[in-house]
Formats: sequence, structure tokens, C-alpha cells
Amino acid sequence: MLLNLRKRQGLSQDGLAEKLFVTRQAVSRWECGETVPNIDTLKLISTRFDIGINELLGIPLSGTCQSCGMPLGQEIFAEEDENSLNPNYCKWCYENGTFTSDCTMDEMIEQCIPHMGWEDPEKCRKFLRGVLVNLERWRSA
Repeated sequence: MLLNLRKRQGLSQDGLAEKLFVTRQAVSRWECGETVPNIDTLKLISTRFDIGINELLGIPLSGTCQSCGMPLGQEIFAEEDENSLNPNYCKWCYENGTFTSDCTMDEMIEQCIPHMGWEDPEKCRKFLRGVLVNLERWRSA
């Protein structure tokens, strides 16, 4: 990851080392996977290349299902097919390249309300409408 970022910026190992206040050898060891930068250096790299620390370390990003708004983690990513996961959707909304339900956004909201644990369904409905309207599945709907 770091090697590709450095090359895209047109930097040599010496040039990157100078910007990060480390030695060229340290940069070389990071790029070869022998060592990992300390947290302060990761912060500098993150800022320098405008990339998240998790992404730098190769940690899968979690996000939000782009259909129901549920927080995602790798354990609930949708399956695109038997060999790959789709990190944009949860396994309850999307499976094998298609949505599991042909519902409208309002129907999705009604399906989600019981799982939210809110005392006031109307407040929950209003909240979900504000969230779902910004998700990939519903933006063009």
C-alpha cells in the first residue's frame, strides 16, 4: 500500500523518509512488510496521503449497509457470489448480486423500525427516512 502511495506522489524512499522524519531504511522495511510504522508516523502518513489509518494497515473498512443503514462489519457483508463479499450491503438486504426484497424505501423503513428499539415509532420513522434517502439504493429511487 505505502509503496503504491509513494510512487503515485512521485516520491523516492529518501523523499518520503525526509517528509516523515525517518530513515530511508525505515521506509524500505515498511514497504517490504518487515515492520509497521508507529502510531505517530501512521498519523503523518495518513495526513500526507489523505488515507485512513485502517486502510493503510489493510484493515477492512466497516461502513453502513447502502440499503437499510445498518452498521456493517465483515461478518455480515452480503455475498456477491460464493467466492466474494459485497461490503456495500448486509446479508439481509443483498444476496448473489441482487436485493433480497423488492420493497420501497417506505417498506424498508417499516421493516427496520422494530429492530431499532425506539419507544416512539414516528420519531424512528423520521430518523430512518433521513438516513435511507442518502443511501446508494434509494438515491436514485
